[in-house]
Amino acid sequence: MQAFSSDRFVLPLPPGHRFPMAKYALLRQRIERELPDIELCEPPAATDEELLLAHDADYVRRVVAGELTEAEQRSIGFPWSPQMVERSRRSVGATLAACAAAKVDGIGVNLAGGTHHAHRDRGQGYCVFNDAAVAATVCSRFPRQRVAIIDLDVHQGDGSAAIFHDCREVFTLSLHGARNYPVRKFDSHIDVGLADETGDDDYLAALDEALMRMQTRFSPTFLIYLAGADPHEGDRLGRLRLTFDGLRARDRKVFKFAAQLRVPVAVAMAGGYGHEPDSTVQVHLNTVQAAYAHWRHCRQQRSVATDLG
Repeated sequence: MQAFSSDRFVLPLPPGHRFPMAKYALLRQRIERELPDIELCEPPAATDEELLLAHDADYVRRVVAGELTEAEQRSIGFPWSPQMVERSRRSVGATLAACAAAKVDGIGVNLAGGTHHAHRDRGQGYCVFNDAAVAATVCSRFPRQRVAIIDLDVHQGDGSAAIFHDCREVFTLSLHGARNYPVRKFDSHIDVGLADETGDDDYLAALDEALMRMQTRFSPTFLIYLAGADPHEGDRLGRLRLTFDGLRARDRKVFKFAAQLRVPVAVAMAGGYGHEPDSTVQVHLNTVQAAYAHWRHCRQQRSVATDLG
């Protein structure tokens, strides 16, 4: 299985900044130690042409040229720098690469990404460019392809929802905290807003229902899964109360859904802001382990099909 890591491209953040930049290198290091069979790859940077599939030309130009206003930088949450631009390009490139790997292997993983708050003409909430939106647009341009974004970050995927509001080839599903960021939410095709303190059982039941509803309304041929760590009970920004076991069950449900539909799935890590950084890394590692198990399942199915064919 291929997993794409861009942690070499680090944002120069001021001291005390609450974005957990260190988690990406920590995740890669644990994969190297504990999952040595996973092929770790450095992704290419997304080109301007690829970014323009989901973003306005003037916005892309101003990001690249360093012409964002102070207010725009505050909304994003990062000070502008050339490293911010490169990191953001690599994050999009990693999801594009994960999608390409998934078409061959059944699954591919971006060890970052999930920047779902970026809108067509602006960034916000630590999101500069919307990697899932760019990748979904690329995948949906192939004949008869229908892409579903399953967004299980604790924050609603408002940018993706806005970008694909009138799109028939891309379906957005968001399961999130109802009272959490962003204050202004845009309608996904399916939104499930959860009450503060929601735990494993209620969350997993809501996920089952949402996936069933999506299947009756939309027949995806490709899935992009945003596997946020921030529904975890130890997250600073989450407000939900999912355990490690609950999040493992969440991941298994999504991969089982992909297996039942026999469609590829690309995974992005999305958010995670644990009081203890190791807890966030553990949630992300658990997702990668579940993805690896799914990859092995896909490989076994292909082997059986070859033997029978």
